[in-house]
Amino acid sequence: MGETARRAAVLGAPIAHSLSPVLHRAAYAAMGLDAWSYAAVECDEGGLAGLLDGLGPEWAGLSLTMPLKRVALDLVDTVSDLAVKVGGVNTIVLRDGRRHGDNTDVHGMVAALTEAGVTVGGPDAGAVVLGGGATAASALAALAALGAAEAVLAVRTPERAAETVRVGERFGLAVKVGTLDRVAGELPAAGLVVSTLPGRAADAFAAPVAASGAALFDVVYAPWPTALATAVEKAGGTVVGGFPMLLHQAVRQVALMTGRDDVPVAAMRAAGEAELARRARLA
Repeated sequence: MGETARRAAVLGAPIAHSLSPVLHRAAYAAMGLDAWSYAAVECDEGGLAGLLDGLGPEWAGLSLTMPLKRVALDLVDTVSDLAVKVGGVNTIVLRDGRRHGDNTDVHGMVAALTEAGVTVGGPDAGAVVLGGGATAASALAALAALGAAEAVLAVRTPERAAETVRVGERFGLAVKVGTLDRVAGELPAAGLVVSTLPGRAADAFAAPVAASGAALFDVVYAPWPTALATAVEKAGGTVVGGFPMLLHQAVRQVALMTGRDDVPVAAMRAAGEAELARRARLA
């Protein structure tokens, strides 16, 4: 009797360049889950409820990227405490006709920083987070999990960062809000800078971040390296890119969706790195 076919997918808009299918499919192959499939599906906020209602029993789970993480909170039957506190669901596990929402972004960040040997929370090791959106909220949760007591949130418009500040406070962080145009003044006391800014938006901060001597966690994974990462690396600083975060959050997703803990991290890492190298050659 053959293995039951199961389906999973990543949803978002835009979604065409998502690396998640490469990572999840590599996991299935290494785990012998030959009847499992994983697709990328274009879906915006207005379409998520209808898509979820149309899923059959063969569906095991969904990965969610922007702009779906907040709206998904109201579309699941149960939700983890972590996802509630962070304010976003990036994983929906489908089992027994019910939807369980979870957040693996925080795990991905903690694992990426730990793997690189980056520590926070000690004297002269403050953290500065560039950006104030959903990824910044997960970054604050990760910093708290790693032992930080406080963080500076540098944003373009402070009044729009209120919800992200509340996320940090839910995790016990003292969050100071500053502006990106004055962030240089916060860097001398930073042991870690986390950039959650998209694309080349962080280029302007390359020189001051590199000069600060702080470690850098840049959540961008393509194109890589960013100007910010290059500057810090040239200055001799520690750099953690977005790919390890993406990898480790996907590892946790595979475990949640399959119910197995023998997730092949090495196979997923190799597949993701190979795909990124292929895309870089084509760029």
